[in-house]
Amino acid sequence: MRSRQGRRRLALAAACLASVAAGTACTAPAAPQPADTARPADAVPTDIPEELMAPPATSLTGQGDAEPGEGGARATKWGPLSAADQDLIRKVRLATLWEMTIAQEAIQRGDSARVREISREISAQHHDLDEKARDLAQKLDVRLPVRPTEDQQRWMADISGRSGRDYDVTYVKWLRLAHGQIFGLIGQVRGSTQNTLVRTFAETCNAAVLNHQRLLESTGLAGPEAFPDPPEV
Repeated sequence: MRSRQGRRRLALAAACLASVAAGTACTAPAAPQPADTARPADAVPTDIPEELMAPPATSLTGQGDAEPGEGGARATKWGPLSAADQDLIRKVRLATLWEMTIAQEAIQRGDSARVREISREISAQHHDLDEKARDLAQKLDVRLPVRPTEDQQRWMADISGRSGRDYDVTYVKWLRLAHGQIFGLIGQVRGSTQNTLVRTFAETCNAAVLNHQRLLESTGLAGPEAFPDPPEV
């Protein structure tokens, strides 16, 4: 009686002969590929769509909208507030909307004890960042987003739709990518802002994001698929 492996080889040989007779190439069957419901994209969008933003208010500070000055900055009692300053506040808030939520889920659903452990710290720090961003927005009269972008929602669905080790690997991949992409904006604002509140906020963000990167990499799950292409020099 032929073995199962032998029968497979005979079947493949027969298929190859048929392919040759038909004038087509003979190749082994392709291995099934895992479904991927998400795609790499900018975790920090260039422009935040209006539909993601909170409704306009007459004024969050009671002072009314100040006229922007040179370079788009407007005066505050803590120093000029530039467009980049406001962008950082909005995008940190945008990041917490999905990263804090998915980290809270991973506390319960993470397959490894390490993923569940780091998710507690990531969730807590994002909660703190979110409070700081909302407090800053109130003081500086900055409108904030109220829900994640489509790409961020897609990443959440991609993570939530998996289980076991695949859940952990996908979770680490998307969070690591998102944290890496906001570093550039944080550094730009930290080096350019003249607003004392924003400068302190940028320092806090930088420390938190770097810590989260280290935590995610400490899981041992940040393999080649978790690294984006290096920037062009």
